[in-house]
Amino acid sequence: MIRRPPFLNNHISMTGSASAPLALAKSRLIFLPAFFILCFGLVGLRLFDIAVLNAPAKGEKSEDIFAFTDKTIETGRGKILDRNGVLLATNIPMLSLYADPYLIRDPKAVAEQLVEIFPDLSYGKTLQQLQSKGRFAWIKRNISPASYKKILHLGEPGLAVKHNEKRVYPQGPLAAHLVGYTNVDRQGLAGLEAGFNTLLDQGEDIQTTLDIRLQHLLHKEISRAMDDFTAKAGAGVIMDVKTGEILAGVSLPDFNPHHVTDTSSSTLFNRLTLGVYELGSMFKIFSTAALLEYHSSDLNQEFDVREPIKIGRFQIRDYHPENRILTVPEVFMYSSNIGSAKMGEIVGTDLLRQFYDRLGLLSPLQFEIREVGRPLLPSPWRDINTLTASYGHGIATSPLQMSAAVASIVNNGLEVKPTLIKHDEHHQKIKYTNRIVSENTSHIIRKLLRLTVTEGTGGNADVAGLDIGGKTGTAEKISASGGYDHKKLISSFVGTFPSHDPQYIIMVMVDEPHGNKQSYGYATAGWVAAPAIANIASQMAVLLGITPASGGLQQDYSADIKQYVHLEKKGESL
Repeated sequence: MIRRPPFLNNHISMTGSASAPLALAKSRLIFLPAFFILCFGLVGLRLFDIAVLNAPAKGEKSEDIFAFTDKTIETGRGKILDRNGVLLATNIPMLSLYADPYLIRDPKAVAEQLVEIFPDLSYGKTLQQLQSKGRFAWIKRNISPASYKKILHLGEPGLAVKHNEKRVYPQGPLAAHLVGYTNVDRQGLAGLEAGFNTLLDQGEDIQTTLDIRLQHLLHKEISRAMDDFTAKAGAGVIMDVKTGEILAGVSLPDFNPHHVTDTSSSTLFNRLTLGVYELGSMFKIFSTAALLEYHSSDLNQEFDVREPIKIGRFQIRDYHPENRILTVPEVFMYSSNIGSAKMGEIVGTDLLRQFYDRLGLLSPLQFEIREVGRPLLPSPWRDINTLTASYGHGIATSPLQMSAAVASIVNNGLEVKPTLIKHDEHHQKIKYTNRIVSENTSHIIRKLLRLTVTEGTGGNADVAGLDIGGKTGTAEKISASGGYDHKKLISSFVGTFPSHDPQYIIMVMVDEPHGNKQSYGYATAGWVAAPAIANIASQMAVLLGITPASGGLQQDYSADIKQYVHLEKKGESL
Protein backbone atom coordinates (compact mmCIF):
# COMPACT_ATOMS: atom_id res chain seq x y z
CA MET A 1 0.00 0.00 0.00
CA ILE A 2 1.38 3.31 -1.05
CA ARG A 3 1.40 6.05 1.54
CA ARG A 4 0.92 9.76 0.82
CA PRO A 5 3.79 12.09 1.67
CA PRO A 6 3.27 13.96 4.90
CA PHE A 7 3.17 17.40 3.25
CA LEU A 8 0.28 16.28 0.99
CA ASN A 9 -1.63 15.24 4.02
CA ASN A 10 -1.41 18.82 5.24
CA HIS A 11 -2.74 20.26 1.89
CA ILE A 12 -6.07 22.01 2.22
CA SER A 13 -8.25 21.72 -0.85
CA MET A 14 -10.22 24.87 -1.91
CA THR A 15 -13.33 24.60 -3.95
CA GLY A 16 -16.16 26.90 -4.97
CA SER A 17 -15.92 30.63 -4.25
CA ALA A 18 -12.81 30.25 -2.19
CA SER A 19 -10.70 29.42 -5.29
CA ALA A 20 -11.61 32.63 -7.27
CA PRO A 21 -9.06 35.04 -5.71
CA LEU A 22 -6.29 32.57 -6.36
CA ALA A 23 -7.20 32.27 -10.05
CA LEU A 24 -7.32 36.07 -10.42
CA ALA A 25 -3.90 36.44 -8.85
CA LYS A 26 -2.47 33.80 -11.16
CA SER A 27 -3.91 35.57 -14.28
CA ARG A 28 -2.43 38.93 -13.19
CA LEU A 29 0.96 37.37 -12.70
CA ILE A 30 0.81 36.11 -16.28
CA PHE A 31 -0.66 39.32 -17.89
CA LEU A 32 1.55 41.99 -16.33
CA PRO A 33 4.90 40.53 -17.45
CA ALA A 34 3.48 39.97 -20.93
CA PHE A 35 2.27 43.61 -21.05
CA PHE A 36 5.64 45.01 -20.03
CA ILE A 37 7.45 42.75 -22.50
CA LEU A 38 5.17 44.06 -25.29
CA CYS A 39 5.77 47.70 -24.31
CA PHE A 40 9.53 47.31 -24.18
CA GLY A 41 9.37 45.50 -27.51
CA LEU A 42 7.51 48.40 -29.14
CA VAL A 43 9.97 50.94 -27.72
CA GLY A 44 12.83 48.85 -29.01
CA LEU A 45 11.30 48.63 -32.47
CA ARG A 46 10.82 52.40 -32.53
CA LEU A 47 14.42 53.02 -31.49
CA PHE A 48 15.58 50.62 -34.19
CA ASP A 49 13.47 52.49 -36.74
CA ILE A 50 14.94 55.86 -35.75
CA ALA A 51 18.52 54.76 -35.29
CA VAL A 52 18.82 52.43 -38.27
CA LEU A 53 16.01 52.55 -40.78
CA ASN A 54 15.61 56.36 -40.68
CA ALA A 55 19.12 57.37 -39.69
CA PRO A 56 20.21 60.85 -40.86
CA ALA A 57 21.79 60.88 -44.28
CA LYS A 58 25.39 61.92 -44.61
CA GLY A 59 25.67 65.63 -43.89
CA GLU A 60 22.16 65.79 -42.35
CA LYS A 61 21.78 66.87 -38.76
CA SER A 62 20.09 64.32 -36.54
CA GLU A 63 17.90 66.97 -34.92
CA ASP A 64 16.31 67.66 -38.30
CA ILE A 65 14.59 64.25 -38.07
CA PHE A 66 12.54 65.47 -35.11
CA ALA A 67 11.83 68.93 -36.53
CA PHE A 68 8.25 69.87 -37.31
CA THR A 69 7.43 68.73 -40.83
CA ASP A 70 4.38 68.53 -43.01
CA LYS A 71 3.49 69.00 -46.65
CA THR A 72 2.97 72.75 -46.28
CA ILE A 73 6.49 73.57 -45.07
CA GLU A 74 8.39 75.44 -47.75
CA THR A 75 11.76 74.43 -49.10
CA GLY A 76 14.50 77.06 -49.14
CA ARG A 77 14.10 79.46 -52.07
CA GLY A 78 17.35 80.31 -53.82
CA LYS A 79 19.20 83.57 -53.20
CA ILE A 80 19.68 86.43 -55.66
CA LEU A 81 23.12 88.03 -55.53
CA ASP A 82 25.00 90.82 -57.24
CA ARG A 83 28.12 90.10 -59.31
CA ASN A 84 30.33 90.26 -56.20
CA GLY A 85 28.16 88.00 -54.06
CA VAL A 86 26.26 90.73 -52.20
CA LEU A 87 22.80 89.53 -51.18
CA LEU A 88 19.90 91.08 -53.08
CA ALA A 89 17.24 88.56 -51.98
CA THR A 90 17.37 85.76 -49.40
CA ASN A 91 15.29 83.97 -46.76
CA ILE A 92 15.02 84.09 -42.97
CA PRO A 93 13.31 81.41 -40.84
CA MET A 94 9.93 82.45 -39.43
CA LEU A 95 6.87 81.04 -37.66
CA SER A 96 3.31 81.40 -38.91
CA LEU A 97 0.28 81.00 -36.69
CA TYR A 98 -2.70 78.86 -37.66
CA ALA A 99 -5.80 77.52 -35.93
CA ASP A 100 -7.73 74.27 -35.87
CA PRO A 101 -11.29 75.61 -35.33
CA TYR A 102 -12.52 72.16 -34.28
CA LEU A 103 -10.37 72.30 -31.14
CA ILE A 104 -11.33 75.85 -30.15
CA ARG A 105 -14.09 75.79 -27.52
CA ASP A 106 -14.55 79.54 -27.02
CA PRO A 107 -13.93 81.33 -30.37
CA LYS A 108 -14.93 84.75 -28.99
CA ALA A 109 -12.45 84.67 -26.13
CA VAL A 110 -9.63 83.38 -28.34
CA ALA A 111 -10.35 86.00 -31.03
CA GLU A 112 -10.16 88.76 -28.40
CA GLN A 113 -6.85 87.39 -27.12
CA LEU A 114 -5.38 87.17 -30.63
CA VAL A 115 -6.38 90.74 -31.51
CA GLU A 116 -4.74 91.91 -28.30
CA ILE A 117 -1.49 90.18 -29.31
CA PHE A 118 -1.78 91.24 -32.99
CA PRO A 119 -3.53 94.65 -33.16
CA ASP A 120 -3.49 94.61 -36.97
CA LEU A 121 -5.85 91.60 -37.04
CA SER A 122 -9.55 92.18 -37.59
CA TYR A 123 -11.62 90.85 -34.71
CA GLY A 124 -14.55 90.03 -36.97
CA LYS A 125 -12.49 88.17 -39.55
CA THR A 126 -10.52 86.30 -36.89
CA LEU A 127 -13.72 85.25 -35.12
CA GLN A 128 -15.13 84.10 -38.43
CA GLN A 129 -12.06 81.91 -39.00
CA LEU A 130 -12.12 80.43 -35.50
CA GLN A 131 -15.77 79.36 -35.67
CA SER A 132 -15.57 77.87 -39.16
CA LYS A 133 -16.20 74.17 -39.81
CA GLY A 134 -12.79 73.53 -41.34
CA ARG A 135 -9.75 72.11 -39.60
CA PHE A 136 -7.23 74.75 -40.74
CA ALA A 137 -7.15 78.56 -40.93
CA TRP A 138 -4.16 80.90 -41.28
CA ILE A 139 -4.23 83.51 -38.53
CA LYS A 140 -0.96 85.42 -38.90
CA ARG A 141 2.07 84.91 -41.13
CA ASN A 142 5.62 85.54 -39.98
CA ILE A 143 5.13 86.20 -36.28
CA SER A 144 7.93 87.31 -33.96
CA PRO A 145 9.42 85.13 -31.19
CA ALA A 146 7.89 87.46 -28.60
CA SER A 147 4.44 87.00 -30.11
CA TYR A 148 4.91 83.24 -30.23
CA LYS A 149 5.73 83.26 -26.50
CA LYS A 150 2.45 85.04 -25.80
CA ILE A 151 0.59 82.46 -27.87
CA LEU A 152 2.13 79.66 -25.79
CA HIS A 153 0.99 81.37 -22.59
CA LEU A 154 -2.61 81.27 -23.82
CA GLY A 155 -2.52 77.48 -23.52
CA GLU A 156 -5.02 77.13 -26.34
CA PRO A 157 -4.75 73.65 -27.98
CA GLY A 158 -6.43 74.89 -31.16
CA LEU A 159 -3.56 77.28 -31.94
CA ALA A 160 -0.27 76.10 -33.44
CA VAL A 161 2.57 77.32 -35.64
CA LYS A 162 4.21 76.18 -38.82
CA HIS A 163 7.88 76.74 -39.55
CA ASN A 164 8.42 78.64 -42.78
CA GLU A 165 10.75 81.17 -44.41
CA LYS A 166 10.20 84.81 -45.23
CA ARG A 167 11.66 86.43 -48.37
CA VAL A 168 13.75 89.47 -47.51
CA TYR A 169 15.62 92.04 -49.57
CA PRO A 170 18.70 93.34 -47.72
CA GLN A 171 19.19 96.23 -50.18
CA GLY A 172 15.59 97.40 -49.80
CA PRO A 173 14.35 99.52 -52.72
CA LEU A 174 17.81 99.89 -54.29
CA ALA A 175 17.28 97.38 -57.13
CA ALA A 176 13.63 96.54 -56.56
CA HIS A 177 12.42 96.88 -60.16
CA LEU A 178 15.02 94.43 -61.45
CA VAL A 179 15.16 91.97 -58.55
CA GLY A 180 11.38 91.99 -58.20
CA TYR A 181 9.32 90.60 -55.33
CA THR A 182 7.20 87.61 -54.23
CA ASN A 183 3.81 87.06 -52.64
CA VAL A 184 3.30 85.68 -49.12
CA ASP A 185 3.82 82.17 -50.46
CA ARG A 186 7.18 83.26 -51.93
CA GLN A 187 6.07 82.92 -55.53
CA GLY A 188 7.76 85.46 -57.81
CA LEU A 189 5.49 88.20 -59.12
CA ALA A 190 7.91 90.57 -60.85
CA GLY A 191 11.52 91.04 -61.92
CA LEU A 192 14.01 88.20 -61.59
CA GLU A 193 11.85 86.67 -58.86
CA ALA A 194 9.19 85.99 -61.49
CA GLY A 195 11.50 85.39 -64.44
CA PHE A 196 13.37 82.61 -62.61
CA ASN A 197 10.62 81.54 -60.23
CA THR A 198 10.93 77.80 -60.93
CA LEU A 199 14.71 77.73 -60.58
CA LEU A 200 14.66 79.79 -57.39
CA ASP A 201 11.86 77.64 -55.98
CA GLN A 202 14.08 74.61 -56.46
CA GLY A 203 16.68 76.23 -54.19
CA GLU A 204 19.04 77.38 -56.96
CA ASP A 205 20.85 80.70 -56.46
CA ILE A 206 20.90 83.37 -59.17
CA GLN A 207 23.96 85.60 -59.57
CA THR A 208 23.24 88.80 -61.42
CA THR A 209 25.50 91.15 -63.37
CA LEU A 210 24.58 94.05 -61.06
CA ASP A 211 27.24 95.81 -59.03
CA ILE A 212 25.50 97.16 -55.96
CA ARG A 213 28.10 99.95 -55.67
CA LEU A 214 27.25 101.24 -59.14
CA GLN A 215 23.56 100.67 -58.44
CA HIS A 216 23.80 103.00 -55.46
CA LEU A 217 25.73 105.55 -57.49
CA LEU A 218 23.25 105.57 -60.38
CA HIS A 219 20.31 105.74 -58.00
CA LYS A 220 21.84 108.70 -56.15
CA GLU A 221 22.60 110.76 -59.27
CA ILE A 222 19.22 110.22 -60.92
CA SER A 223 17.52 111.12 -57.63
CA ARG A 224 19.63 114.28 -57.47
CA ALA A 225 18.69 115.27 -61.03
CA MET A 226 15.01 114.70 -60.21
CA ASP A 227 15.28 116.83 -57.08
CA ASP A 228 17.26 119.62 -58.77
CA PHE A 229 14.72 119.90 -61.59
CA THR A 230 11.59 118.91 -59.62
CA ALA A 231 10.94 116.05 -62.03
CA LYS A 232 8.16 113.48 -61.99
CA ALA A 233 10.26 110.36 -62.53
CA GLY A 234 13.55 109.05 -63.87
CA ALA A 235 15.39 105.99 -65.13
CA GLY A 236 18.90 104.99 -66.07
CA VAL A 237 21.31 102.18 -66.80
CA ILE A 238 25.03 101.38 -66.75
CA MET A 239 25.99 98.66 -69.24
CA ASP A 240 29.19 96.89 -70.21
CA VAL A 241 29.52 97.56 -73.95
CA LYS A 242 31.56 94.43 -74.62
CA THR A 243 29.32 91.88 -72.85
CA GLY A 244 25.93 93.55 -72.55
CA GLU A 245 26.02 93.02 -68.78
CA ILE A 246 23.78 95.40 -66.85
CA LEU A 247 25.94 96.79 -64.06
CA ALA A 248 23.18 99.03 -62.69
CA GLY A 249 19.58 99.75 -63.58
CA VAL A 250 17.26 102.26 -61.91
CA SER A 251 13.61 103.22 -62.18
CA LEU A 252 12.36 106.05 -59.97
CA PRO A 253 10.26 106.40 -57.97
CA ASP A 254 11.05 102.97 -56.54
CA PHE A 255 9.43 100.91 -53.79
CA ASN A 256 10.12 98.74 -50.77
CA PRO A 257 9.72 95.09 -51.87
CA HIS A 258 8.71 94.16 -48.31
CA HIS A 259 5.56 96.31 -48.56
CA VAL A 260 4.36 95.86 -52.12
CA THR A 261 0.66 95.79 -51.20
CA ASP A 262 0.97 99.37 -49.94
CA THR A 263 2.60 100.58 -53.18
CA SER A 264 0.81 102.31 -56.07
CA SER A 265 0.85 100.80 -59.55
CA SER A 266 2.65 103.90 -60.83
CA THR A 267 5.52 103.30 -58.41
CA LEU A 268 5.69 99.58 -59.25
CA PHE A 269 5.94 100.46 -62.95
CA ASN A 270 9.43 99.77 -64.34
CA ARG A 271 10.35 102.84 -66.39
CA LEU A 272 13.69 101.38 -67.47
CA THR A 273 12.38 98.30 -69.28
CA LEU A 274 8.59 98.55 -69.46
CA GLY A 275 8.08 102.24 -70.09
CA VAL A 276 8.38 103.39 -73.71
CA TYR A 277 9.12 107.04 -74.50
CA GLU A 278 9.91 109.29 -77.40
CA LEU A 279 13.58 109.82 -76.60
CA GLY A 280 14.17 112.50 -79.19
CA SER A 281 17.52 113.32 -80.69
CA MET A 282 19.29 110.20 -79.52
CA PHE A 283 17.74 108.61 -82.63
CA LYS A 284 20.06 110.85 -84.66
CA ILE A 285 22.81 108.39 -83.78
CA PHE A 286 20.98 105.78 -85.85
CA SER A 287 19.86 107.96 -88.77
CA THR A 288 23.43 109.28 -89.11
CA ALA A 289 24.84 105.75 -88.95
CA ALA A 290 22.35 104.66 -91.64
CA LEU A 291 23.44 107.55 -93.87
CA LEU A 292 27.12 106.64 -93.47
CA GLU A 293 26.42 102.93 -93.95
CA TYR A 294 23.99 103.00 -96.90
CA HIS A 295 24.73 106.25 -98.73
CA SER A 296 28.17 107.78 -98.23
CA SER A 297 30.70 108.10 -95.44
CA ASP A 298 31.73 111.54 -96.74
CA LEU A 299 31.47 113.81 -93.70
CA ASN A 300 31.51 116.87 -95.93
CA GLN A 301 27.99 116.18 -97.19
CA GLU A 302 25.97 119.35 -96.75
CA PHE A 303 22.43 119.93 -95.52
CA ASP A 304 20.61 123.22 -95.85
CA VAL A 305 18.87 123.88 -92.52
CA ARG A 306 18.05 127.54 -93.11
CA GLU A 307 14.34 126.91 -93.59
CA PRO A 308 11.95 124.57 -91.77
CA ILE A 309 10.63 121.56 -93.68
CA LYS A 310 6.91 122.09 -94.40
CA ILE A 311 4.64 119.08 -94.75
CA GLY A 312 1.01 120.05 -95.02
CA ARG A 313 0.18 122.08 -91.94
CA PHE A 314 3.17 120.70 -90.03
CA GLN A 315 6.73 121.98 -89.93
CA ILE A 316 10.02 120.41 -88.87
CA ARG A 317 12.08 123.03 -87.04
CA ASP A 318 15.35 123.21 -85.12
CA TYR A 319 15.31 124.00 -81.40
CA HIS A 320 18.36 126.27 -81.75
CA PRO A 321 18.50 127.16 -85.48
CA GLU A 322 21.93 127.59 -87.08
CA ASN A 323 20.33 129.17 -90.17
CA ARG A 324 23.05 127.95 -92.49
CA ILE A 325 24.30 124.95 -94.43
CA LEU A 326 25.69 122.24 -92.13
CA THR A 327 28.01 119.30 -92.69
CA VAL A 328 27.34 115.84 -91.21
CA PRO A 329 29.33 116.51 -88.00
CA GLU A 330 27.59 119.86 -87.56
CA VAL A 331 24.12 118.36 -87.96
CA PHE A 332 25.05 115.84 -85.30
CA MET A 333 26.80 118.09 -82.77
CA TYR A 334 24.20 120.88 -83.01
CA SER A 335 21.38 118.29 -83.03
CA SER A 336 19.59 119.67 -86.10
CA ASN A 337 16.15 118.15 -86.66
CA ILE A 338 16.04 119.53 -90.19
CA GLY A 339 19.42 118.08 -91.10
CA SER A 340 18.58 114.68 -89.61
CA ALA A 341 15.23 114.57 -91.43
CA LYS A 342 17.05 115.20 -94.70
CA MET A 343 19.46 112.39 -93.87
CA GLY A 344 16.50 110.07 -93.39
CA GLU A 345 15.05 111.19 -96.70
CA ILE A 346 18.31 110.27 -98.47
CA VAL A 347 18.44 106.84 -96.80
CA GLY A 348 14.83 106.15 -97.73
CA THR A 349 11.86 104.69 -95.90
CA ASP A 350 12.54 101.00 -96.51
CA LEU A 351 16.23 101.09 -95.61
CA LEU A 352 15.78 103.25 -92.51
CA ARG A 353 13.01 101.06 -91.18
CA GLN A 354 15.04 97.92 -91.87
CA PHE A 355 18.02 99.49 -90.09
CA TYR A 356 15.94 100.32 -87.00
CA ASP A 357 14.63 96.78 -87.05
CA ARG A 358 18.15 95.31 -87.15
CA LEU A 359 18.99 97.42 -84.10
CA GLY A 360 16.06 95.82 -82.27
CA LEU A 361 14.14 99.08 -81.96
CA LEU A 362 10.91 97.89 -83.59
CA SER A 363 10.11 94.85 -81.43
CA PRO A 364 10.09 94.06 -77.69
CA LEU A 365 13.51 93.61 -76.14
CA GLN A 366 14.57 90.04 -75.36
CA PHE A 367 15.43 90.23 -71.68
CA GLU A 368 15.40 88.08 -68.52
CA ILE A 369 12.53 89.88 -66.80
CA ARG A 370 8.96 89.94 -68.03
CA GLU A 371 8.36 93.67 -67.63
CA VAL A 372 9.40 94.65 -71.14
CA GLY A 373 7.62 97.31 -73.18
CA ARG A 374 6.55 97.09 -76.80
CA PRO A 375 7.89 99.98 -78.95
CA LEU A 376 5.34 102.40 -80.38
CA LEU A 377 5.74 102.82 -84.13
CA PRO A 378 4.04 104.75 -86.93
CA SER A 379 1.32 102.60 -88.48
CA PRO A 380 1.33 102.74 -91.39
CA TRP A 381 4.93 103.91 -91.78
CA ARG A 382 4.89 106.56 -94.49
CA ASP A 383 7.63 108.75 -95.94
CA ILE A 384 6.73 111.56 -93.53
CA ASN A 385 7.30 109.12 -90.65
CA THR A 386 10.79 108.43 -92.00
CA LEU A 387 11.62 112.13 -91.70
CA THR A 388 10.34 112.43 -88.13
CA ALA A 389 11.74 109.06 -86.98
CA SER A 390 15.16 110.25 -88.10
CA TYR A 391 15.24 112.63 -85.14
CA GLY A 392 13.18 110.52 -82.72
CA HIS A 393 9.72 111.98 -83.21
CA GLY A 394 6.76 109.61 -83.52
CA ILE A 395 8.66 106.51 -82.38
CA ALA A 396 8.94 105.36 -78.76
CA THR A 397 11.13 102.79 -77.05
CA SER A 398 12.42 101.96 -73.58
CA PRO A 399 15.60 103.47 -72.11
CA LEU A 400 17.22 100.02 -71.89
CA GLN A 401 16.36 99.25 -75.51
CA MET A 402 17.85 102.55 -76.60
CA SER A 403 21.03 101.87 -74.61
CA ALA A 404 21.43 98.42 -76.18
CA ALA A 405 21.04 99.87 -79.69
CA VAL A 406 23.69 102.54 -79.00
CA ALA A 407 26.00 99.85 -77.61
CA SER A 408 25.62 97.89 -80.85
CA ILE A 409 26.71 100.93 -82.88
CA VAL A 410 29.78 101.80 -80.77
CA ASN A 411 30.88 98.16 -80.20
CA ASN A 412 32.69 98.17 -83.54
CA GLY A 413 29.26 97.69 -85.10
CA LEU A 414 28.56 94.29 -83.49
CA GLU A 415 25.14 93.66 -81.95
CA VAL A 416 24.97 93.78 -78.15
CA LYS A 417 22.25 92.00 -76.19
CA PRO A 418 21.68 93.21 -72.62
CA THR A 419 21.71 90.63 -69.84
CA LEU A 420 21.12 90.56 -66.07
CA ILE A 421 22.53 87.08 -65.43
CA LYS A 422 26.21 86.58 -64.66
CA HIS A 423 27.89 83.94 -66.79
CA ASP A 424 30.60 81.71 -65.40
CA GLU A 425 34.20 82.67 -66.08
CA HIS A 426 34.36 80.46 -69.17
CA HIS A 427 31.51 82.36 -70.82
CA GLN A 428 32.08 85.74 -69.21
CA LYS A 429 33.30 87.43 -72.38
CA ILE A 430 30.46 87.05 -74.82
CA LYS A 431 31.54 87.01 -78.45
CA TYR A 432 29.06 88.91 -80.58
CA THR A 433 29.18 88.19 -84.31
CA ASN A 434 26.01 89.78 -85.72
CA ARG A 435 27.23 92.89 -87.51
CA ILE A 436 24.97 95.94 -87.53
CA VAL A 437 27.32 98.49 -89.15
CA SER A 438 30.86 98.42 -90.45
CA GLU A 439 33.82 99.18 -88.20
CA ASN A 440 34.40 102.38 -90.15
CA THR A 441 30.85 103.63 -89.46
CA SER A 442 31.25 102.69 -85.79
CA HIS A 443 34.52 104.66 -85.55
CA ILE A 444 32.94 107.74 -87.13
CA ILE A 445 29.90 107.65 -84.82
CA ARG A 446 32.16 107.37 -81.77
CA LYS A 447 34.06 110.44 -82.93
CA LEU A 448 30.81 112.32 -83.52
CA LEU A 449 29.66 111.40 -80.01
CA ARG A 450 32.91 112.75 -78.61
CA LEU A 451 32.61 115.90 -80.71
CA THR A 452 29.11 116.49 -79.33
CA VAL A 453 30.53 116.55 -75.80
CA THR A 454 33.57 118.71 -76.54
CA GLU A 455 31.92 121.14 -78.95
CA GLY A 456 28.17 120.58 -79.10
CA THR A 457 25.06 120.18 -76.96
CA GLY A 458 26.62 117.68 -74.52
CA GLY A 459 29.29 119.91 -73.01
CA ASN A 460 28.03 119.44 -69.44
CA ALA A 461 28.84 115.71 -69.64
CA ASP A 462 32.57 116.24 -70.15
CA VAL A 463 35.03 114.94 -67.54
CA ALA A 464 38.73 115.58 -67.99
CA GLY A 465 40.61 112.41 -68.84
CA LEU A 466 37.61 110.10 -69.32
CA ASP A 467 37.08 110.67 -73.06
CA ILE A 468 33.28 110.71 -72.75
CA GLY A 469 31.14 110.81 -75.86
CA GLY A 470 27.39 111.11 -75.94
CA LYS A 471 24.17 112.46 -77.36
CA THR A 472 21.41 114.58 -75.90
CA GLY A 473 17.74 113.85 -76.40
CA THR A 474 14.93 116.25 -75.55
CA ALA A 475 11.38 115.34 -76.56
CA GLU A 476 7.94 116.73 -75.81
CA LYS A 477 5.46 114.35 -74.21
CA ILE A 478 2.18 113.42 -75.83
CA SER A 479 -0.70 115.25 -74.15
CA ALA A 480 -4.03 113.75 -73.15
CA SER A 481 -5.65 115.44 -76.15
CA GLY A 482 -3.36 113.60 -78.55
CA GLY A 483 -0.99 116.42 -79.45
CA TYR A 484 2.32 117.35 -77.83
CA ASP A 485 2.65 119.30 -74.60
CA HIS A 486 5.44 121.87 -74.98
CA LYS A 487 5.79 122.20 -71.20
CA LYS A 488 6.29 118.50 -70.47
CA LEU A 489 9.63 117.10 -71.60
CA ILE A 490 11.58 113.87 -71.53
CA SER A 491 15.22 114.91 -71.14
CA SER A 492 17.81 112.18 -71.73
CA PHE A 493 21.48 111.64 -72.36
CA VAL A 494 23.30 108.52 -73.48
CA GLY A 495 27.05 108.52 -72.90
CA THR A 496 29.88 106.14 -73.64
CA PHE A 497 33.49 106.07 -72.49
CA PRO A 498 36.27 105.95 -73.33
CA SER A 499 35.24 107.04 -76.83
CA HIS A 500 38.25 105.53 -78.63
CA ASP A 501 37.47 102.06 -77.17
CA PRO A 502 34.10 102.11 -75.40
CA GLN A 503 33.77 99.99 -72.26
CA TYR A 504 30.63 101.45 -70.69
CA ILE A 505 27.29 102.87 -71.73
CA ILE A 506 25.52 105.21 -69.29
CA MET A 507 22.02 106.49 -69.92
CA VAL A 508 19.95 108.87 -67.81
CA MET A 509 16.33 109.81 -68.52
CA VAL A 510 14.42 112.44 -66.52
CA ASP A 511 10.65 112.69 -66.90
CA GLU A 512 9.05 116.16 -66.81
CA PRO A 513 11.94 118.24 -65.42
CA HIS A 514 11.49 121.95 -64.75
CA GLY A 515 14.15 124.56 -65.38
CA ASN A 516 15.87 126.22 -62.44
CA LYS A 517 18.12 129.19 -61.78
CA GLN A 518 21.30 127.23 -62.46
CA SER A 519 19.99 126.08 -65.85
CA TYR A 520 18.75 129.60 -66.76
CA GLY A 521 15.23 128.18 -66.90
CA TYR A 522 16.07 125.42 -69.40
CA ALA A 523 14.94 121.83 -68.81
CA THR A 524 16.59 120.31 -71.87
CA ALA A 525 18.85 117.25 -71.81
CA GLY A 526 22.10 119.24 -71.95
CA TRP A 527 21.21 120.91 -68.66
CA VAL A 528 19.31 118.11 -66.91
CA ALA A 529 20.80 114.73 -67.88
CA ALA A 530 24.31 115.57 -69.12
CA PRO A 531 25.63 116.73 -65.71
CA ALA A 532 24.34 113.49 -64.16
CA ILE A 533 26.36 111.52 -66.73
CA ALA A 534 29.50 113.46 -65.79
CA ASN A 535 28.95 112.79 -62.07
CA ILE A 536 28.33 109.08 -62.63
CA ALA A 537 31.33 108.58 -64.90
CA SER A 538 33.75 110.41 -62.62
CA GLN A 539 32.67 108.36 -59.59
CA MET A 540 32.74 105.13 -61.61
CA ALA A 541 36.37 105.85 -62.43
CA VAL A 542 37.19 105.96 -58.73
CA LEU A 543 35.16 102.83 -57.83
CA LEU A 544 36.43 100.72 -60.73
CA GLY A 545 39.99 102.02 -60.76
CA ILE A 546 39.74 103.54 -64.24
CA THR A 547 42.88 105.53 -65.02
CA PRO A 548 42.13 108.84 -66.76
CA ALA A 549 43.68 109.26 -70.18
CA SER A 550 46.83 111.37 -70.34
CA GLY A 551 48.25 113.56 -73.05
CA GLY A 552 44.92 115.07 -74.07
CA LEU A 553 43.63 111.88 -75.68
CA GLN A 554 40.03 112.86 -74.94
CA GLN A 555 40.48 116.07 -76.92
CA ASP A 556 42.41 114.52 -79.80
CA TYR A 557 40.15 111.57 -80.59
CA SER A 558 37.72 113.57 -82.72
CA ALA A 559 40.28 116.08 -84.02
CA ASP A 560 40.35 114.63 -87.53
CA ILE A 561 36.66 115.37 -88.17
CA LYS A 562 36.85 118.97 -86.97
CA GLN A 563 38.00 119.89 -90.46
CA TYR A 564 34.34 119.40 -91.48
CA VAL A 565 33.15 121.85 -88.84
CA HIS A 566 33.07 125.60 -89.40
CA LEU A 567 35.43 127.03 -86.82
CA GLU A 568 33.63 130.34 -86.67
CA LYS A 569 30.11 130.73 -85.39
CA LYS A 570 28.57 134.13 -84.85
CA GLY A 571 32.03 135.66 -84.67
CA GLU A 572 33.19 133.35 -81.90
CA SER A 573 35.56 130.41 -82.06
CA LEU A 574 34.09 127.00 -81.32
